[in-house]
Order: sequence, then C-alpha cells, then structure tokens
Amino acid sequence: MFRVLKIGSAFIGIIVGAGFASGQEILQYFTSFGHLGTAAAILSTALFAYMGMTLTRLGSRMRTTNHKDAIYKISGKYLGVLVDAIIVFTLFGVGVVMIAGAGSIGNQQFGMPAYFGSALLVVLLIFTMLMNVEKVVGVIGSITPFLVLAVIGISVYSIFTMDLSFSELNPIALNHETTLPNWFISALNYVSFNIAVGAAMSLVMGGAEKDERTAALGGLVGGLGLGILIILSHLAIFSKVDVVASYQMPMLKIVNDISPGLAIFMSFILFGMIFNTGVSMFYAFVARFFDMNKKTSNVAVFVVCIVGFVLSFVGFTELVAFFYNLIGYLGLFLMAALIYAPIKLSKERNLKASRLQEVK
Repeated sequence: MFRVLKIGSAFIGIIVGAGFASGQEILQYFTSFGHLGTAAAILSTALFAYMGMTLTRLGSRMRTTNHKDAIYKISGKYLGVLVDAIIVFTLFGVGVVMIAGAGSIGNQQFGMPAYFGSALLVVLLIFTMLMNVEKVVGVIGSITPFLVLAVIGISVYSIFTMDLSFSELNPIALNHETTLPNWFISALNYVSFNIAVGAAMSLVMGGAEKDERTAALGGLVGGLGLGILIILSHLAIFSKVDVVASYQMPMLKIVNDISPGLAIFMSFILFGMIFNTGVSMFYAFVARFFDMNKKTSNVAVFVVCIVGFVLSFVGFTELVAFFYNLIGYLGLFLMAALIYAPIKLSKERNLKASRLQEVK
C-alpha cells in the first residue's frame, strides 16, 4: 500500500505544477465555463484515472528508463516519431513555464523581481536532477500531501464564505476569456495536455516499480486524486470568481484574503509544486537523450536549465494561455495511443502464447 500511495502521490506531483497549483489552469479550462466547468472536471477525473493506470503499468511491464522505447512500442514506428517529438517539445516547454511560474509567485506575493524566483528554482532544479531517479520520485511525492491539504482547506473556506450563489456567479465566470471552444473540448484538451506533460516521467516512475499491479494501482490512485483536486480547485475559484479572475494566481489570492500569513505558507507550497513539475520535465527531457548521472548528462542538465531560464521571461500567464492549449491538441495523438495500448499489448501477448503452444 505504501508503494501504491508513493507512486500515486508522485503522479499528482508530476502533473500539478505552476498552472494548476496557482489556479490559472483551472480558471481557463474549467471555471470559465461556469456550471459546465464542473462537468468538465468530472470527465477529466475519469480520464486521468485511466491514463495514470495505463502509463505506470506500461512503464513497469517494460522496465522503462526513458519514454522513447515505450512510446514506440505502443504508437508504432511512424506515429511513434510524432508522439515522441510532441513529448520532447512538451517536456522542455512546460519546464520553461514552471520557471516563469516561480518568478510570478515571488512577484505577486513578495513584490520581488520575477527573475529572483526563477533563478532560485533553476538552482534547485540543477541540484535535484543530479540525483538518481528513485530519489527524484521520493522528492516529488513528499511535497504533494501539503498541496492536497491546502486545496481541501481553501475549497471548504471558499464555498462556505461565498458572497454570491453559483447561479449568480455563472455569468461572471462565463465572461472570463478563454481560448477553448466548449467545456467538452476543454476537458479533453486539459487531460491531453497533462498526459503529454506527465507521460515521460510516469513511464520512468512505473519502470522503477517491479510489480506491475502495484504500479497500475499507483497510477489509478494518482489519477483519481488529481481529478478530485481539480474538482475542489474549480469549486473554490468558481465561488470567488468575481474577486480572483483578474489575478495571475487565483488560489494564492484566495489564501491572501483569508490571511496574509497563511498566504506566505501557501506560496511555499505553490513553489514546491512548481519545483516538482520542473524537476519531472527537465529530468525526463535530459533522460530522453542521455544516460543519467553521467558527465554528459550533468552538463546537459546545466545547459537545459539555463536556456529555460532565459526563455521564461516571455511571461507566465501568456505561456499558460498559448502553450498549454497547443500541447493539449497535439497530445491527443498520445491519448489515442494510450487508449489503444492495452488492446495492442493484449493481442501481442495472446499471439506470443499461441506461438508457444504451436511449438510445444
């Protein structure tokens, strides 16, 4: 059970980064659709549970050390090239968004220059990525429980202290600008984007677990836990959308209204979740091209993080709005491959078994 919870917690930690933990993702993908945003959050929960279970199971079955072999196995020779390219692009791009998010926290909460928080994150990323994968998974999973407790607390507070009813808040939420056409596409896009974000590290994480059933249960628990956090975060922001919609970090604004002292604590939690996803993205990105913990990979870690720091100055909200939607649409190829993967692997297993029977 401990290993299941460890994998589940790490799965949540991989995906929950700057956009989610700050509330900016939830505002754009769910709350901007008002009541229908709740339906989108429920649909996302079901999809995350299935995708999480599939990814970690595949990783365990194939003893994955980087995502390349697993992706080509489930996607085929030609589609595999496209999916691999999408994941590589996503890993680096989301890593850049995490660095920008770290700068936004320091700027919104403490009035510091954005580059200060971004630079601090880069230093921590480099230090952590020089460790082995099991230690990285442990670091990622250890921070997640704090976010879970924080989201539950914020949601309960927001709902019980809302000034307007959800019916009155619905038109305000619908008035918030979003680049997505409707709630259903938004849910699919959000899951697709996040699976593209989490696929590489989830496969590697599953590969570190020898028992396939434990790995699968860990992914399932992580997916369900992530979905519940989405629903709670959406309800929290929806209940205060008239106040927080204009802020880069809506969840942090809610906490700041509760207590400035509590907001400082929440800032550290947000920074921790941003750190989690940043580590996952850049670690998996470097692992795709190099054997980790070698001299060449260590140099690559430094170079990748520094380049990411420079690119992060585009701006956090701008990066979330443009980059996340783009990856969401591209990631549909990966989602389709993962949905079909269990069927494909089952057919291959049955074919192998029948050939063995013929030999006997």
